[in-house]
Amino acid sequence: MMTLSVFRTLYARLAIGLFLLLLVVGGLFTFLSLASVREYSAAVNQQLNRDLALNLVSDRNLVTDGKLNRDALKQLFKLYMTINPSIEIYLLDTDGDILSYSADPNRIKRNRVSLEPIKTLLESPELYPLPGDDPRSHDRRKVFSVTPVPSADEPSGYLYVVLRGEEYDLAENMVHSNRLLQMGAGALAVSLFVGLLAGLVFFRLLTRRLSRLTGQVESFEREMSPETTAVVAGKGDDIDYLAARFDQMAQRIVAQLDLLKQKDTQRRQLVAQVSHDLRTPLASVQGYIEALRMKQETLGADERARFLDVALAESHRLGRLVEELFELAALDAREKQPKAEPFVMAELLHDVVQKHQPEAERAGVALSIVSVAPLRVLADIAMTERVLDNLISNAISHSPTASEVTLSVTERDGGAEITVADAGPGIAEKDLEHVFEPFYQAADASRSGHVGLGLAIAQRMVSLQQGRLCVRNDNGAVFNVWLPLAGASSVSAGKNP
Repeated sequence: MMTLSVFRTLYARLAIGLFLLLLVVGGLFTFLSLASVREYSAAVNQQLNRDLALNLVSDRNLVTDGKLNRDALKQLFKLYMTINPSIEIYLLDTDGDILSYSADPNRIKRNRVSLEPIKTLLESPELYPLPGDDPRSHDRRKVFSVTPVPSADEPSGYLYVVLRGEEYDLAENMVHSNRLLQMGAGALAVSLFVGLLAGLVFFRLLTRRLSRLTGQVESFEREMSPETTAVVAGKGDDIDYLAARFDQMAQRIVAQLDLLKQKDTQRRQLVAQVSHDLRTPLASVQGYIEALRMKQETLGADERARFLDVALAESHRLGRLVEELFELAALDAREKQPKAEPFVMAELLHDVVQKHQPEAERAGVALSIVSVAPLRVLADIAMTERVLDNLISNAISHSPTASEVTLSVTERDGGAEITVADAGPGIAEKDLEHVFEPFYQAADASRSGHVGLGLAIAQRMVSLQQGRLCVRNDNGAVFNVWLPLAGASSVSAGKNP
């Protein structure tokens, strides 16, 4: 049996799932954290520098006599490009058009910025972070500080200060990007490790009983049927494995129940048939004994002797039947085990044929061996002889006068095959599969009604020796006995003849 792969267990799948989940959640958390940090930094920056534009106007004397001082503005542009390159200063008119700026002219992408965020921030300074258009990009937006110039009462434009200009972004990317990535990766790794470790311990506590149950099922399968245990097909974890095993066990239980029902039916039939077969000779013995007792004064010596011979023959028949019943029961219970030893099959076959020659001559049947291969088999001599006795006796009794019963020994499928063929009427096709059942009653009477216990005993003896016994029709009944060769593996017994 194939043990369930470690990577296919429920615990492993939960661990992999947890790792992937933590990886996704950690990546998402890192992304959201970086975005939140940027948002937070922008909010703080805008809050701290909310009045920067207004202070620039006041500190640098940009308004003189109620008018904007253009020269002072140009000096302001030059000064802050040198001492604070992180901010960019723009002068806008009331429509948002850019009039002048402190940035590099070659980097300006916009001629106009939207006034909507400017007016919103002037009306509600607490709404931060509130990004506005970045003149250096067509789509980028950044936090800013703004004030009307020359005054809020009579504005002719706006001083628009981008707080985190392009130079700031470049510096931030150069200085902080790697550091942030390292910190984020480190935090993610620590979080993954701690979360994964805690999850593995928790999952282990949850699944250890399931793993123990899986191991017990595997051990049970190995102990119950080590040779026939099927590998569970397909992919799955412990639950899939247990479900498949449950289905197999359920099917096996159903099959066993059906077999028990069949055996119970056979037992009932056997009891009925045994009762019938025992009753007949017993009634005959009782009848002749009663006749002797009642007519002992009038019967002659010859009549009394005939009655006694019949009663004795019937008692012998009764004894043989009882003996066969006990023998069949012992074989079914495996109380009688074969003592296998190597021997030459041809020698045993010749001895058995010599023993049955008188019986064959009385029946007017020729008994002959047509071919014998010098094969050594590994079997129980007494059991094998008993099987051959039964098959040869049956063949003689079912062969018409002046016919022939032939025997042969050939090598087949790594074993010795003994064939016993008669020239009788054969066995009806519908009865072939039942001839080895005890007391099976055949439909036609061409083979004496039922086959009794002899073939059932023979079949069990052959099976106990790791062999097989089968029958077919070929101008009569042909019985084939297969036995393993001495030194050959008993695996060969699994092949069909």
